[in-house]
Formats: sequence, structure tokens, C-alpha cells
Amino acid sequence: MSEPETSQTDGADRPEDGRAGTGQDRPGRQSSGDSISDSSVQPSAEPSLARQALTVPNLLSILRLALVPVFLWLLLGPEEDGWALAILMFAGFTDWLDGKLARWLDQMSRLGQLLDPAADRLYIAATLVAFLFRDIVPWWMVVALLARELCVGVCLLALRWRGFGPPEVTYVGKAATFNLMYAFPLLLLTQGGSTLAEVARPVAYAFSLWGGVLYFWSGVLYVIQTVRAVSGAARAAP
Repeated sequence: MSEPETSQTDGADRPEDGRAGTGQDRPGRQSSGDSISDSSVQPSAEPSLARQALTVPNLLSILRLALVPVFLWLLLGPEEDGWALAILMFAGFTDWLDGKLARWLDQMSRLGQLLDPAADRLYIAATLVAFLFRDIVPWWMVVALLARELCVGVCLLALRWRGFGPPEVTYVGKAATFNLMYAFPLLLLTQGGSTLAEVARPVAYAFSLWGGVLYFWSGVLYVIQTVRAVSGAARAAP
């Protein structure tokens, strides 16, 4: 949820943050947005998880994660869309801020690499499920985007099994997250018959359409990167 160019990372959605991967590749692998980091080359002096969690960027990510069930309850329980919108905007701001702070304070960490995309994906999944129950978005959009998340999860397991870290992030994924995180608040504003709802509706649908297409396509790119990495490792094996 973020201004894409400065956020920590979605694991596959933000390229500039040092928390998004090692940036080191196996020999012979591509090193652009198409490469896979090798977890075997992580620094040996990695701080403990407890110490990593106490950094400012990671505390912001933990707070963002803690607010996910509150956000979901507000949407599905009392339907307090105003408060839900406030949490969504706060999550987007802190997602942008923690990436900035990680670089400014030199507090980039493996834990941050894991927490930040986890928070992003949970907000996306929670929002889609809540919107589906409230008939704000069509079921096929929810199924397509959640299927993308399932494919990405399988890719991460396959990469971990082969000893790789997450793939390099892509600008397609960044653009997808950017569009969706603008679409969700706007979709909330479309509820009701006010003038604001009428103005927000076409803009919300445009962001949703582009965000959905790009988000799904970024998942396809993720699968391609994973297949290349795993097949390359299999060919290189003795």
C-alpha cells in the first residue's frame, strides 16, 4: 500500500529497496528484474530476529500486520467504512514510510523483507474477501487475484526448496500494487448515492481494472522467473 517507488517491498513488487532481496545471483543468471537471489549468500552476521523486530521500519510493518484483523472486522462487522478507510490509508502511508526509513537509518533486514510483503498481501486478500461479501467487486476478480497469490506462494516454496531467495521485484508488480491500493479506498467511497460516490465510481473502476490486470500479470512473471531459476539449478546439478 504505497507510493511504489519507495516502499520496502512486496517480495515481487518493489525493486529499489534493499530489503527486497540480496541482489546477488547465482552465476549465469540474469541480474535485471528477471533474477533470483541465492539465499546461500546471505551475510553470516545477520542480527537475531528479536533485534531486527525492534527497528523502526519493522515495528511499522508489525503494526500494519496487527491492524489487518481490525480492518477486516470494520468492513464486515459494523461496516464502519470511514474507519476502515482510515486504516487502509495509514497502512499505505506506513508502507511507503518504512521503506524510506529502512534506507535512511540503514536498518534493512531479512525480517523486513518478509514482513512487508506479508502485510501487503494480507491487506489485499482481506480487502478482496470483504468486498466480495459486500458485493463491491465481482467474484471472478477475487478468484483471479487470489489464484495469483496462491501461485506466488507455490513459487516461493519451490524457490526455498532449491535454496533460492525471492525473485527480483518488477515494475509491473509495483504498478499493480500502486493501482490496487488506490482502487480499494475509492471503491469504498463508491458506496451510497452521494455526489462523491458518483465521482469516485469511474476512477475506482479504472484503477481496479488496471491494477487487477497488472497484478495478475506480475504473478505470471513471478512464475516465469521461478521456472527459469529451478530449471537452471536442475541443469547445473551434477
